[in-house]
Amino acid sequence: MKQTFTDVNTGGKFIMITEADRWEQVYYQQKKGFSAHTIAWNRGATTTVFIDEVPFVFKANTILPIMLNQSFRFDDAQAIIAWQFDKNFYCLANHDAEVGCYGFLFFGPIPTMFITLDDSDIKKIEAIALLFEEEFHSSEEIKGEMLRMLLVRLIIQLTRIAKKQYITVEPQTDNFNMMRQFNFLVEQHFKQQHQVQFYEALLHKSPKTIANIFTLYSPKTPLQIIHERIITEAKRLLLYTNKSIKEIAYDIGFLDPTHFSKFFKKQTQQNPSDFVRTKNHQSI
Repeated sequence: MKQTFTDVNTGGKFIMITEADRWEQVYYQQKKGFSAHTIAWNRGATTTVFIDEVPFVFKANTILPIMLNQSFRFDDAQAIIAWQFDKNFYCLANHDAEVGCYGFLFFGPIPTMFITLDDSDIKKIEAIALLFEEEFHSSEEIKGEMLRMLLVRLIIQLTRIAKKQYITVEPQTDNFNMMRQFNFLVEQHFKQQHQVQFYEALLHKSPKTIANIFTLYSPKTPLQIIHERIITEAKRLLLYTNKSIKEIAYDIGFLDPTHFSKFFKKQTQQNPSDFVRTKNHQSI
């Protein structure tokens, strides 16, 4: 079942999905329509979720935040509860960083973060889910604000749980925010800017400071973050569009397609053409 709220003032949409047989979102097909951040909760048995055609084990009572530019597929979504929201509904960059679209859930230490719920967490999320259901059946004028408040509450609750699972040292607020800001800036500029120095300049931090922060809060170096984001975008363009390798190279900031192909092979051990052939063969 799909329940949708549309804000008459902003056009922003908020969706709650339950008991779907099969459910998918392909970013490059939805880009001109409804592109949304997704929070998915597996209430049933362990299943598989495909994110950008990569299979992940989605365990029972686990929550998965999915960014708006990630394509995903649940072949069996009966036990999945999901909340989706676009930037016009809630995701303004000047919102509190902890719960905004550049907060921990979507720009934290790793791009695909599975959050495990214990019995106490399950009760809290169940209570929030019930309140969402009640609000969708409400006809009050403040319905949109109530849904927004519940979404913020959900994100805050999940952020607290996720930090305990993914941060091994007590975070210092300024340093931790710096890491998230770096990830957010990469998301904005990775197609044109491939060097760490560009982001260090925007953040007004030295290379040593940035490196030390990532050592504390991330399993990856700043350069790995940039390279992986470039490769992720390249794979998406190869999988979900009809663009040529030359066009894709230009789209993500490579003036020479040969340089792009060498970079792609160094990062994935496959050249772009082989990657597409392999994925097409797997889908047959």
